[in-house]
Amino acid sequence: MEHRSVLLALCTLLCVTLAADQMLGDGHSQELSGAKLSLLGETSNGTNSTDLTYGFISCAVAVVFYGSNFVPVKKIDTGDGMFFQWVLCAAIWMVSLVANLILNCPRFWPLAMLGGAIWATGNITVVPIVKTIGLGLGLLIWASFNLLMGWASSRFGWFGINAEIVGKPVLNYTGAGLCFLSALVFFFVKSDVQRGVRTAEETPLLIDNTINSDEASSDDSWVDRLSPRTKRLVGFSMAVFAGLLYGSSFIPVLYIKDHANNPDSHFHGASQFDLDYVFAQFSGIFLTSTVYFLIYCAAMKNQPKVFSKAILPGFVSGIMWGVATCCWFLANHYLSAVVSFPIITTVPGLIAAAWGVLVFKEVKGLRNFLVLGLAFCLVISGALLTAFSKV
Repeated sequence: MEHRSVLLALCTLLCVTLAADQMLGDGHSQELSGAKLSLLGETSNGTNSTDLTYGFISCAVAVVFYGSNFVPVKKIDTGDGMFFQWVLCAAIWMVSLVANLILNCPRFWPLAMLGGAIWATGNITVVPIVKTIGLGLGLLIWASFNLLMGWASSRFGWFGINAEIVGKPVLNYTGAGLCFLSALVFFFVKSDVQRGVRTAEETPLLIDNTINSDEASSDDSWVDRLSPRTKRLVGFSMAVFAGLLYGSSFIPVLYIKDHANNPDSHFHGASQFDLDYVFAQFSGIFLTSTVYFLIYCAAMKNQPKVFSKAILPGFVSGIMWGVATCCWFLANHYLSAVVSFPIITTVPGLIAAAWGVLVFKEVKGLRNFLVLGLAFCLVISGALLTAFSKV
């Protein structure tokens, strides 16, 4: 009951913030449009205390939810994760539907769906990552590569978006290098991920229940049959892959915004307010995850592993992720992306690591704690240097 109350309160906070923004926008659309444009290129200059308050509240909600959104399913058997990711993405889409209605249904740009498809492709690796190297370590690794990909694509103008100029390139490159180095350090943290004992209530719903106990072990996902060393290598590789895709998921939206002022572009006149693209991007997430799930069902000969106990926790996890991402878009608006991006891509990893260390006991031993502490310092230093390079 306590968790539901916290979730409801934070969702209400998001809705109030969105509603306030929309109410202001109705009366001063042109002024706010200019303000939004200036915020994308500035940090603290021209930002009033109200904007800072909204921005840092949005950052706080985003990092807490990103760092905790897999906690509800940590002790739940999700099998191979395909059914879980579909439930998660359904909840994510519902969050975007509410946001879209609050924003009075801004124009839908289909290209923004590509960002959702990229994210959903990375998301199918999450369950294997958590099973192989743990929640905290996995999130720390993919957050580092998320930051690197997002930084590099904006800094060098990859994929047709405008290159971002920074005032202090030395700080910028040093920060990116530290983040990359932190990912290498994370690899040397040995996590102890224990698989819980499956009860009768946790057997797949859509698998033949007449199987005997010897055959039941065959229902374990492929991850459960890997050796400890292979698990760590596979988990690390998947976390890197997921991070690169997560860092690419905003590129279609940035492309649309960067071409909005070109009269010859198909995207001429597109909104500069990031939150206007949430519904399109989240629709791409849900559509892609549905396609992957249907392919999975076909590969399983219409006998997918559907775990009933993962449905409600998976839905809560999806709502938390959806709210966090909406808050990320709000933070980009109120603080500018150069401030919010390093914070929101790195701090959740620290929160997830805290869950892994304090609650789930995934990291043990003085050596592992020292290595993890070094990685923390590298992540924080890299994020701060990257942010300060444009201040």
